[in-house]
Amino acid sequence: MAATTTKLNALNTILSVVGEPPLNDLTGDASKNADAVLALNILDEISREVQSSGWHFNTVKEVPLVPDSSGTIQITGDIARVDTELASESRSYDLVLRGSTLYDRKNRTSTFTQTIKTTVVYLLDFENLPEVAKRFVTIRAARVFQDRLIGEPNQHTFNSRDELNAWTALREFEMDTGDHSIFDNYDVFRVVDRPSVHNRVQ
Repeated sequence: MAATTTKLNALNTILSVVGEPPLNDLTGDASKNADAVLALNILDEISREVQSSGWHFNTVKEVPLVPDSSGTIQITGDIARVDTELASESRSYDLVLRGSTLYDRKNRTSTFTQTIKTTVVYLLDFENLPEVAKRFVTIRAARVFQDRLIGEPNQHTFNSRDELNAWTALREFEMDTGDHSIFDNYDVFRVVDRPSVHNRVQ
């Protein structure tokens, strides 16, 4: 029976591009194999890179971030991006991540006096990604791994075609599941929703 891709499956796919035999586990075998260690590091690197862009599957809206007793909002290591949720808060704050804390560029402070409702992009474990994202991350990691280890141009061309196909599939998946609309953007909605010239004149 078919099953979703595991991290071990992804590792063995990456190793296969340089002719390495498959491994049986991620601990004993992989930890003793220098190429496997490099491949796992690249897999994690590419997974973080891809997820940091923010997709429907790893973005959560209306996440309340609460200041601690000192007024600081601590950000956990599984959060890649944070943005304000409400239009009123977007005018009040300009939030960025600085290390493990939230910083307000507009007011030049990392101290907050109230809970802020935000949209958060999370970094998920590989096993928790949708299959189409696992596929893209695996193929991109395999291409990067091959480039760093061997750098053979003909092989690079082959893997680049696979990567492009996987990227296209991921983008189609995002469009199908995300239900995106121009009205999700407040700036666009504000322009569309503005009063007519006739009403403004009156």
